[in-house]
Amino acid sequence: MEPVKDHLKENLTVLFVGFNPSLRSGETGHHFANPNNRFWTILHRAGLTERRCRPEEDADLLSIGYGLTNIVARPTKSAQEITKEEYNKGRLELKKKIAAYQPQVVCFVGKGVYLQYSGRKEAAWGMQPASVVPGVLDFVAPSSSGLVRMRMEDIVAIYKELSLFIRKLQSKQKEE
Repeated sequence: MEPVKDHLKENLTVLFVGFNPSLRSGETGHHFANPNNRFWTILHRAGLTERRCRPEEDADLLSIGYGLTNIVARPTKSAQEITKEEYNKGRLELKKKIAAYQPQVVCFVGKGVYLQYSGRKEAAWGMQPASVVPGVLDFVAPSSSGLVRMRMEDIVAIYKELSLFIRKLQSKQKEE
């Protein structure tokens, strides 16, 4: 099964980073394609997209300043199948991508993704006090997997913080 293609370009507003593609994403070639994954619904309900997009439209996010990648490229049934070696390799590759493309914010879709990336032992939801890559803000959000036991309203509320932050950032940039 092939890795799912990254959707990246320079100076993105937000780069969303997942653990790794699901088997369904590996089959279709699109991010967050598992029908039980709530990523597309969360983005819409949080005000990050005007409507609920479909996985087949993942590349279209580039036109609104959003990119997509994963810390590990290999599709698996669950994140528990990812090896320590894959995380180590993925962490280094992800840091290189972020440094090269310089998104304004990296949104980690899952606290575990951020902890693997940053090497930190803990993190709060939302904007992190210190960034891993200088000049790029780190935002930690819950995983959108249907296996997550948080209430949907609570997950959406955290993503709404990102949406509000982006609006303020864009408003400030227009003033400059």
